[in-house]
Amino acid sequence: MFNLMKTAILMAAITALFMAIGAMMGGRSGMLMALGVAVAMNFFSYWFSDKMVLKMYNAREVDEASAPQFYGMVRELAERAQLPMPRVYLIDEAAPNAFATGRNPQHAAVAATTGILRVLSERELRGVMAHELAHVRHRDILISTVSATMAGAISMLANFAMVFGGRDSEGRPANPIVGMLVMLLAPLAASLIQMAISRAREFEADRGGAEISGDPHALASALEKIQAYARGTPLAPAERHPETAQMMIMNPLSGGGLRGLFSTHPSTEERVQRLRAMGGPA
Repeated sequence: MFNLMKTAILMAAITALFMAIGAMMGGRSGMLMALGVAVAMNFFSYWFSDKMVLKMYNAREVDEASAPQFYGMVRELAERAQLPMPRVYLIDEAAPNAFATGRNPQHAAVAATTGILRVLSERELRGVMAHELAHVRHRDILISTVSATMAGAISMLANFAMVFGGRDSEGRPANPIVGMLVMLLAPLAASLIQMAISRAREFEADRGGAEISGDPHALASALEKIQAYARGTPLAPAERHPETAQMMIMNPLSGGGLRGLFSTHPSTEERVQRLRAMGGPA
């Protein structure tokens, strides 16, 4: 129930941002048009955003024949978590990372880069995939996937509005300063909505993943190793679609500035510390 409430709040906030940009672009008629677009986008995001995200990352589905060890690991962990078997995908990228997507546990998918399979030990990889299945069990995956899709749409709409300007309800040009502020702040507001939801989710998924795998120290070790490797290995699809970064087990975006200030992930050090405390003496 709580996750359904969070999803409803997210969709309402995103819809409000759409309407604000629409009002700046075309007054009342623009606001109503934006409302219609937002409703259509919310519907599309619910049913199809997982497929869109997997396509963004050129993810390829694998099975027991094409990736027997990895697929078998996910199946064993899903059974331990008492979850339906998700679809399993690999992403041909050197950067080590992973995510889960889908609208519910019955329509879930987990994806990992080929880089994370090379970098991590089997024990560490189990911890990572257990983390992703914890997202599935907690029903976080709809929230993260919808917010990624909608944040990207808001950024595109804001850029469109910047180019073509805005109109008030009488069809006159809108105040350019107010319009510029809305166009700049709307994508930032969408990111803040993502951030507020995402950080708490990561701590809970770490805890849930440690319980599913039965090995908190393995997940802690995996996080440290992913962070070390990810610093020098950019994840190209995430750089092209930064709104999807909050879906990953580790923030894949390079660079600092606002990206670091408004990170959707808690610090790796704090996550590792919590996991080590859960596991007791190594």
